[in-house]
This record gives sequence, C-alpha cells and structure tokens, in this order.
Amino acid sequence: MAADVPTLTPEDRQRLRRCVELAREALDAGDEPFGSLLVDADGVIRFEDRNRVGGGDQTRHPEFEIARWAAANLPLEQRRGSTVYTSGEHCPMCSAAHAWVGLGRIVFAASAEQLTTWHQEWGIAASGIAPLPINAVAPDIAVAGPDPELAEEIRALHARLFGVD
Repeated sequence: MAADVPTLTPEDRQRLRRCVELAREALDAGDEPFGSLLVDADGVIRFEDRNRVGGGDQTRHPEFEIARWAAANLPLEQRRGSTVYTSGEHCPMCSAAHAWVGLGRIVFAASAEQLTTWHQEWGIAASGIAPLPINAVAPDIAVAGPDPELAEEIRALHARLFGVD
C-alpha cells in the first residue's frame, strides 16, 4: 500500500491553485471543470491541460493526457519522480493510466467522494462509472488530498456546470 501524504505543503497548494485555474478555463470553454499539471522532481511544470470532453470524447481527461504525454516524452525514472496535481481526484481510467505509465505521487484538491456527494445533493444522476478512490485502482501510488481550502472552489465550479446552488 502506498504511503499517504496527509499534509499538503505550500508548494502543493500553489500547484493546486493552477489546477483550479485550468478547471475554470475548461468550464468557460464548455467542458467539465477539471485541470491538471505534471511537475518533475526539480519542480518544473512539464505538461498541463484541462478537460476537453466537450467534443464528445469522454476520455479527454487532463490526467489521461498527462499519462499519454509522459509515456511519449519522459523516461521511466523521470516519470516515477514526478507529481501530478489535479483539481479532482483521478477517475478509475486515469488512475490506471497513471499507474501503467509509472507516474509518481498524485495531489488533488477535491476527492471523488466529495464530487459524488455534491452530485447527490444536487440530484445529478451518477455517471455509470464507479467513483473509486485512486488507491482502490492503483494501490501503490502515494496520494495527498483533498485540500479543504480549495475544495469549496471546486464545488462552486461544478455547481456552475449544473446550474445549481
């Protein structure tokens, strides 16, 4: 089992704030509000993206794009030393992609459990995909999150998506 990193550092929070900005960009562009960064062991942002599912391809999650990019552009040792920051906890597809390509730690602002709870409160139907936590899919990945300071911002973006609250 992965060693959990329960405390977020100030640098983690700064990176997560960028993810929230990317999630807002996604929402403003008509996509679901998710954004992610890939940061190498030296603290350099190597790749960033936002959700792009608005065109109909539901696999266009930023975490999945990070896994694809990393597999094509970074040797395994660099992938292992990296951190993925993301506005929302990885879905099962993205967790598996992350593990398959050998990426390192994941830090998220809002959890799958929080998102599920918000959807239930708003009467939004479940997606049909089990909202599993990252370690249920990829047990050896170190994770940190959610971030109580940013989760409310993520909630507000999702509320705007569904026109609730």
